[in-house]
Amino acid sequence: MVEIKTPEQIAKMREAGLIVAEALKAASEAAVPGVTTGELDAIAKKVIEGHGAKSNFLGYHGFTGVICASVNEEVVHGIPGDRVLNDGDIISIDCGAIVDGWHGDAAVTVFVGGGHGPELQALSATTEGSMWAGIAQVKKNNRLSDISRGIESFIRRQPLPPRGKYGIVEDYGGHGIGSAMHMDPHLLNYVDRRRGRGMKLVPGFCIAIEPMITLGTPKTHVLEDEWTVISNDGTWSSHWEHSVALTEEGPFVLTAFDGGKAKLAELGVTVAPDPLG
Repeated sequence: MVEIKTPEQIAKMREAGLIVAEALKAASEAAVPGVTTGELDAIAKKVIEGHGAKSNFLGYHGFTGVICASVNEEVVHGIPGDRVLNDGDIISIDCGAIVDGWHGDAAVTVFVGGGHGPELQALSATTEGSMWAGIAQVKKNNRLSDISRGIESFIRRQPLPPRGKYGIVEDYGGHGIGSAMHMDPHLLNYVDRRRGRGMKLVPGFCIAIEPMITLGTPKTHVLEDEWTVISNDGTWSSHWEHSVALTEEGPFVLTAFDGGKAKLAELGVTVAPDPLG
């Protein structure tokens, strides 16, 4: 069963989403050469606890951080610790928070220092752009697969990198979110016609949209720490995520400071009013 939220519940998710946005902003600004991923984790933790919220990552199936810190070929679920960031690295910072039982979840890809060539810049821009293309499909009477199609179609339209392709990670995708961090439905970042079109989108539907793309294979495996996911061929990856609610007035990006207004306007989509007024 897919959980459909009331306007009051969506407002609580917006509170959590704003805390996530602030934590990601603080951690992203601190992601400079010489900093450890554990130090970024401490920064995000301070923001979350400073707002009286709880981390939904810390303790989740034994996870030891409030962020996932995935560097270079690490796709998702990197454990923060003593790894030092170097000039030229890229890092996916994924973070979540809970307010009165309601969850927010988002991720950004951050360039550490300088020296990032056009290939890496295009990788991150393509991943972020595909996320927004998927968010633009969060409309009444659309189907779940319309979001997947929006993500995949955007990626397929982009110029190919020098390696010849983008790998859309197959084993991980978006998810429902609300009274738990991970809920039905699972959202693919590509269209699988064997699954049909999926559920119809209705007001109260909330989804975390999170494309993950590599510069090579879509195949991944998990390291011995039982968390960190890396690309099978060692190619670097990008990961972006936002939590989105569908209201009677349209979509609203719960984890974006402006609710997604600027980015969605570029795609001809008007966001709903802020659930917090």
